[in-house]
Amino acid sequence: MAETAREEILKRVRAAVGSGLGEGWEGIERQYQRSSEMDREGLVHLLEDRLRDYDAGVYRCGRGEVNERIAEILASRGKRRMAIAKGFPGDWLPLDGEFVEDAAGGYAALDGCDGVLTTATLAIAETGTIVLQDAPGQGRRALTLVPDYHLCVVEAVSVVQTVPEAFAKLQASAGKATTFFSGPSATADIEMTRIKGVHGPRFVDVVLVMD
Repeated sequence: MAETAREEILKRVRAAVGSGLGEGWEGIERQYQRSSEMDREGLVHLLEDRLRDYDAGVYRCGRGEVNERIAEILASRGKRRMAIAKGFPGDWLPLDGEFVEDAAGGYAALDGCDGVLTTATLAIAETGTIVLQDAPGQGRRALTLVPDYHLCVVEAVSVVQTVPEAFAKLQASAGKATTFFSGPSATADIEMTRIKGVHGPRFVDVVLVMD
């Protein structure tokens, strides 16, 4: 029902724009950068730099080392009971620890975990942004909003340089619920006091899989 309502709203917006408000707008020249101009190492280095600016932990490893790196990070954080999305690669899970597959429903089970472990659809180097969708290994939006800690595994081949490039890649799956986040959740009140964890996790670690 929710998806039907969403599609109906978008259909009405498209109809309104197409009826006059948007005439000729597709012909406007756009000169912003649409694709990457950096090699893979440059993209990953830029992403790392941005994520660290946002107080996220960043770690590199090879494909065959993911489970060991996850185990090291969780041990250093003192985390043991982790929620995971259905479809998270089993060979990436450490042998030690408790990993609870998320099920649609209430949020109490998520709140009772030490954190969440997910994969990602892609990452944007220039903005230090990671994109999650309602997909295997990533799960529903609540997974990255309720737990206080998020450990995200990002494959280096999925890193793009610009936001327009990311949206072009996301076009094929635009109907899925999509979440963009850049490091731990943070906001500032009227006195400009920075507070972490208001709209999502206070702590974020990212594992970059390099091959």
